[in-house]
Amino acid sequence: MAKRTHVKERLHKGYAQTMEVTRVLADEKTRYQRIRIFDTVANGRVMTLDDIVQITSRDESAYADMLTHLPMLEHGKVERVMIVGGGDLSIAEEALKHASVKEVVLVDIDGRVIELCKQHLGSINAKACKDKRLTLEVADAFEYLGRKTSRNHFDLIIADRPDPVGPGKALFGETFYDRIKGALRQGGYATFQTGVPFYQSEEITEALQELARFFPRSGLYLSVVPTYIGGFMALSWASKGGKALGTPAGLKKAKAAYKRLKLKTDYYNPEIHAAAFALPNWIKALLP
Repeated sequence: MAKRTHVKERLHKGYAQTMEVTRVLADEKTRYQRIRIFDTVANGRVMTLDDIVQITSRDESAYADMLTHLPMLEHGKVERVMIVGGGDLSIAEEALKHASVKEVVLVDIDGRVIELCKQHLGSINAKACKDKRLTLEVADAFEYLGRKTSRNHFDLIIADRPDPVGPGKALFGETFYDRIKGALRQGGYATFQTGVPFYQSEEITEALQELARFFPRSGLYLSVVPTYIGGFMALSWASKGGKALGTPAGLKKAKAAYKRLKLKTDYYNPEIHAAAFALPNWIKALLP
C-alpha cells in the first residue's frame, strides 16, 4: 500500500492544518517563492506559496466573488480593473463576467505562478485566459501602481495580496495605500485581503487605520473561506470620492444589478452581500 502524503500549513502561532494529498501536479522553487499545486481528499485542487495556502478549487468563490462582485455591483460602471497579485486568475475570471468591463490588468511579480495556474487550475480560470480584455503583467505591482500610466486609471483595484512576508511585504503600509489612491479614478473602489480576525486582530486594526489616513471612506466586510483557517475572512474596502459600501441604497442598487446582469456565481448573492457588513461585536471592537 502506498504511503499517504500530507501537507501541513503553519500560518498562525500554535495552530496548523493538515491536508491529505492524492497527487502532486507542480512543485517548483522560483526566485521569489516555492510554488506547489496538488490535489487533496477534502479541499479539491490546492496551490500553496512557501507552504501557505493561497487557493483551493473548492472554496475559491467565497474569496474571489466577494472581493470582486460586491464593489462592482455597487459601483455600477466599472470599466477598468487592476488586480494586485491574483496569479491564479480566479478574481480575473469573476471581474470579466461584467459586460461593462473594458480592461482587466493583472500584475503578479512571479510569472511562474500565472503559467502553472493556467496549466493546472483551468476549472476556475479557463474563460479568463481566453478573454482579450485581460492583460497579464509580470511585474512588481508596487512599482506598476507608481507609473504615470496608472495615474487615475482604474475604477476598481483588488489587492489579492499574500501575508506580509517575502515579496508580499511591499503590498502593505502607507506608501502602498497612497499608490492605490493615486491609481484610482474618482469614485473608484479598492478592496483588500485583510486577514483572519480570529488570529490577526492587530494586523486588521492597523490596516484600517492606514486606509482611513488616505481615503475619505473605508471599512470592513466579511466572508467565510473554510481553507483560510480561523473562521471569518476580513475584506477591507476604500473609496476615492465614492459612496460608502454596504448602505441601504448601495445594497438596493447591487440587488437590481445582479438580477439584470444574470450573473452566475457560486458564493455571492444579494443576501450574502447585505450580511457581509454585519460584524460580530468582537470584530467591531477591532475597528479604529
